[in-house]
This record gives sequence, C-alpha cells and structure tokens, in this order.
Amino acid sequence: MLYPIGVQDFEKLRRGGFLYIDKTDLVYRLVKEGVYYFLSRPRRFGKSLLISTLEAYFSGKKELFKGLAMERLEKEWKAYPVFHLDLNARKYENEASLIAILNQHLENWETVYGDEKKDRAPEERFAHLIRRAYDTTGLPVVILVDEYDKPLLQTIGNKSLMEDYRNTLKAFYGVLKTMDRCIRFAMLTGVTKFGKVSVFSDLNNLEDISMNKRYVALCGITEQEIHDNFENELHELGKAQEMTYEKVCNTLKERYDGYHFVPDTEGIYNPFSLLNTFKNLDFESYWFETGTPTYLVELLKQSHYELEKLTQVETSADVLNNVLGDDQPIPVIYQSGYLTLKSYDKTFKLYTLGFPNKEVEEGFMNFLLPWYANVDTIESQSAIKQFVQEIRRGDIDAFFKRLQSFFADTPYELVRERELHYQNVLFIVFKLIGFYVKAEYHTAQGRIDLVLQTDRFVYVMEFKLEGTAEEALRQIEEKQYTMPFRTDGRKVYKIGVNFSATTRNIEKWLVE
Repeated sequence: MLYPIGVQDFEKLRRGGFLYIDKTDLVYRLVKEGVYYFLSRPRRFGKSLLISTLEAYFSGKKELFKGLAMERLEKEWKAYPVFHLDLNARKYENEASLIAILNQHLENWETVYGDEKKDRAPEERFAHLIRRAYDTTGLPVVILVDEYDKPLLQTIGNKSLMEDYRNTLKAFYGVLKTMDRCIRFAMLTGVTKFGKVSVFSDLNNLEDISMNKRYVALCGITEQEIHDNFENELHELGKAQEMTYEKVCNTLKERYDGYHFVPDTEGIYNPFSLLNTFKNLDFESYWFETGTPTYLVELLKQSHYELEKLTQVETSADVLNNVLGDDQPIPVIYQSGYLTLKSYDKTFKLYTLGFPNKEVEEGFMNFLLPWYANVDTIESQSAIKQFVQEIRRGDIDAFFKRLQSFFADTPYELVRERELHYQNVLFIVFKLIGFYVKAEYHTAQGRIDLVLQTDRFVYVMEFKLEGTAEEALRQIEEKQYTMPFRTDGRKVYKIGVNFSATTRNIEKWLVE
C-alpha cells in the first residue's frame, strides 16, 4: 500500500495510486449547502489535502473522483475559475515577506485574467481579478485559502509585525465580502480560530465549521475508518510488535486517538502519526516530532502559567475562540492540537480541556523540561531514565540528588515566584516519570503531594516550600497519607522534603 505521507495534492494522490480515505461525501455536503466556510484544525491533519480536493472538484476534474462518493453524488460538473492561495510554504520575517507571497499568487492569476491593476494594493488587485474572472468565464469564482494564519503564528512575540500582518490580511480577506456577487464558494483553513476582533472582523458571512458536529470527520481519521481501510495493516503491525490484535488497537487509541473538536462526538485519530505507524510498523511520536512548540512554551512562561492546570483546563467558548496576540496561552495551545475537548458542561457552558493522547502529553512534557529545569534536552531524557531506575530499585538518595541538579542555578529573578517555579519543575518531572511507573499527585497552593508506585515500593511524598522536612514528614503521618497502603505487600516509604529560599533548591529530605 502507498501511504500518502506528505502528499497534499489530491490529483497526485489519486493518479499515483496512494491510499485515500473517502471524505468526498462531506465535501459534497459542503459545496451544496453553503458558500463561505472556515475550518480550524491542528497541523498535519489534512487541511491542505481538503483544499486540494475542493480545487479538483471545482476545476471539473471528474476523472479524479472515480470510485468515490462524489462520483455517485454529483450530477453536474463545471470548471469554475479557482484562486488557490497557499500561505504555508514561506518564512515570514518582515512586512515584505507577506506582500511578496501575495504578489506571487496575484501575478500568477494576472497572467490568466490581465494585469492592468498590477500597480495597485494587493486587495485592489485581488478584487479586480475576481471580477475579471467572473466576467471572462461567465462563472462565479472559487477562493481557497490554505493556512490563512501562518504569517500570524510566526510573529508571536512580535506584536508590531503581527499587527502589520493582521491589517494586510484583513484588507485582503475582506474582498470576499465586497465581491460576494462574483463568488461561488470560499473556504479558509488554519490552525487558529478567528475571534470577533481579528483579520475576519469585516467578514461576518464566514460559517465556522470547526465545532460543527456534521463535519467532525472532515479531517483526521475515525476508528471506523481504521477498520474499514487498515484491517490487514493492523494484523501486520501486531505481528511486528508481537502484540495481539486487541493490544494493537488499544495502543493506537492510547497514542494517537483522543482529538475531540466537538463535545460528545467520536474521537479523531491523528492521521500523520497513524499512517507513519502503519508504514514503519512501529509506535513513535511522529506528529509531535515534526513541530517544535517553542512559541507555546514562551507564552506559558510569559504568563507565569501553573503547568499542573494543563491536565484539566476549564474554559469558555469565548476563550477558545480567542485571537492571537492576547498573550493567553490556552487558546493557542488548544487550537494547535496540544489540548483537546474532554467534556462540556451545558448548564454553565464551560469546556474542560486536556491532552488528547499519550503521544502529545509525553512529547509536550519532554519538550517543557529543559525550558524550566537546569538541564538540556539530551540530559533531561537521560535523567528521566535514571530517575525511573532509581525509583524501581529504591535508591531514594540518588533520586533526590539528581532532582537537586534540576534546580541548580535557579535564576535570581525567579525567587519571588519560586513556589510556582518549583511546582512547575516537579510537575514536569513526576509527569514524565508517571509514564513508566504509576504516579498519583495533586497540587495546591504552596505544596505538592505525590505517590509513586512500583511493583516493589510505594513512595508517599510531601513537599514543603515554606517549612521543614520534619514538618512535611509529620504531615504525612498526621493526615494518614499511607492509609490506603497499610495492607499492601509492598514496602512503603514516607518522604518529607523541603525547599530553601536561600539556596533556591531542595535543602533536605527525610525518609521513614
């Protein structure tokens, strides 16, 4: 089987004999039931392929849809003039970068429909081209914009340049409303959703289908689609990994499923990771490793975010629809695919967010650690391995000495926020350890309680950020934290730990 990994062109995919999971029944519904659409999905979820599929359909390429639902559904095929704007393949460094990519597309279209307005502003040229295409062909125009927000995503941290891009794109996309009479269909896709004040503030006729139940499966792969298209591959993967069929299905679900773009709907699998897993017959962090969420971590640090909250974020639709540039990390982390919907409270209209699957959670935690602790990426991965080994063999002193190194050279400017800093580092470390041993913990203001369990040991820990190790140990005893394990056959350790404001590090630990 030819897996379409990295193949984003529908025509190339169909003519090249690549696997295609038929989404054309949903595409048909789109084009027949509306005109202006917006769709937000994380990177590598098939947005570009969707745009390319729409381009092939509106270009009248009936032969590409042979054997698909569209062939059965569509009775009339027409070749409309199509303007496909792809903002994905460029590095945006200054105001000229955006103008250059717009000019490149405009010049290509002007070779077909005339360049008499080539000296005007981009939005004026665009409007003129739409009118000329409509007048020349007698058919309304189709406009497809792929990754509308790529310039904005690359300017997080540079508010001035972001505002320049926002103003340029606002004027350019605004043409869709002013030229409504000449437009048959328009669709814009991106990672981030648009809010009330954004590049689309004048374009209020766009229908946002990002959280529309009818289009949940438009991008990504459902569990049913896996069984309909990959049954043989599931057995091959099981054989390669020496797993039962049931174990393979459960592992795929644990690692790559879990995306919920609409409350109370089926989970969506990450297509990029899924296809790579079948191709390579191995479970790896394929999606996470294709992007570095540096800008997200910068937002988390700038906003002094308490990382433990990432496991269960409660928020409203207004926050989820927030726009770039507001210095709030959660909307962008959610829209980028690192958090997803877990539940919805209809009474209070509140969403609960969390990590979609193990690939994202583990990858994100590994990425965070060097940003918060005194360790580089390679050292952090090695240290987590050592931590787990020390926990499994009961070497508590080695564990805490290694943990001390993570807090060494804590910047002085963090002293006033040392409690949050300690909590964030400890949360990341114990979250990563928890992928390999059972970890239960919760945080509260000023302290972290933790239980680590292996097949031989149970560690009950209390951390004091203002106090002594003796007080921490006494609290474990007084509050009977070890009660659940009194009939347990494993050895139970009570560990009290304190941090020193003077040394900005773990000062002492006591073990009973």
